[in-house]
Amino acid sequence: MVLRRVTMTDARPRLYVSRLLPEPVMVAARKQYVLVGRPTDTSPSPSELADGLREADAAIVTLTERIDTAAIGSALRLKVVANYAVGYNNLDLAALSTRGVVASNTPDVLTDATADLTWALLLAVARRVIEGDRLVRSGGWTGWTPTQLVGTEVAGRTIGIVGLGRIGRAVAERASGFRMTVLYHSRCPVTTVSREHPWRRVSLPELLRQADFVSLHVPFSDSTRYLIGGPELGMMKPSGVLINTARGPVVNEAALVKALERGTIAGAGLDVYEDEPAVNPGLAKHERTVLLPHLGSATWSARVNMGMICLRNIEAVLAGRPAPDRVMS
Repeated sequence: MVLRRVTMTDARPRLYVSRLLPEPVMVAARKQYVLVGRPTDTSPSPSELADGLREADAAIVTLTERIDTAAIGSALRLKVVANYAVGYNNLDLAALSTRGVVASNTPDVLTDATADLTWALLLAVARRVIEGDRLVRSGGWTGWTPTQLVGTEVAGRTIGIVGLGRIGRAVAERASGFRMTVLYHSRCPVTTVSREHPWRRVSLPELLRQADFVSLHVPFSDSTRYLIGGPELGMMKPSGVLINTARGPVVNEAALVKALERGTIAGAGLDVYEDEPAVNPGLAKHERTVLLPHLGSATWSARVNMGMICLRNIEAVLAGRPAPDRVMS
């Protein structure tokens, strides 16, 4: 990001945007605020981030930027940080609170987009869609055969959902169209939407043992790091499929690679990774994996609305009102 000096004659608040956002969001931001930098598609370096925050009254940041004491150490003007994501493990909430800086996120708006992508991954792994596409494109397809790329049926099977927040519930609701049994593991019981196909709350080990498809939808925290590792993968069916659209470090990637290589589970669909953008090479080598570049919220409407929610929270805080989507430690 290239910082530019702000003219003192413009009385509008100063806004730092760490990454280039969809154009409707940038147009709205430029109309309401003076931008203290020219955002690009790449994440700023720690020094660039600190420089931008130092000049700003408010900031929009993404999951790839760590907002901690080092980042805000000289940001004396800063009043609010709007996280362009529903998750906020990149924010040091204690450090922000100590400095009196409000933090917000973007709940609800990406629920459907992420739930849809979860099903795209599940179906792609189950029906070997990527392998089939690759075969046709390579010119290696010689015609239909009874044993070619035989996959797994989805309808009537059991899906286990770990974490039944907004996205987990949306995934469960979609399962009714496939006449699936829904098991879920969550801190609190929830009301079942479908009377015909009720959801059943179970322990994590029971879910892993019974589910044909395990889909992860927990936030990332110290308690969920490596929630799924070697022992948990060992509880799954050999025909089981793991889907992760939550956070990468929820799954121990090294353990997942071993489970795939040994046939402990049949396949995996991942949109997030333990050390993004790096991906364990063993995942790419396995035919029954579908690997996406963190596309969970990547629909036009979701990404635009995320930015508008950030601006809504910033506008409220700078006007002396509570942030509608404030997050606190």
